[in-house]
Amino acid sequence: MKLVDALLLSLSLALIIVGIHQTVTQGVEASYAIFMFAVALLFWFQYRKMQKPEEPPTPKKKAKSGKKR
Repeated sequence: MKLVDALLLSLSLALIIVGIHQTVTQGVEASYAIFMFAVALLFWFQYRKMQKPEEPPTPKKKAKSGKKR
């Protein structure tokens, strides 16, 4: 995970926590924008995750035995 991806994910989770706190103290109307911004960051994180090219699986090498015939 790159630094930008980690920042997007942690910032969106922090905004969700702040939004929950705002909902409890001031109501849903006050926290709606915070939740929408958190969801937008989560969508951006998912978009960046889907844009990464898939790495082909590397075949495992067989271990050589130390015995010689």
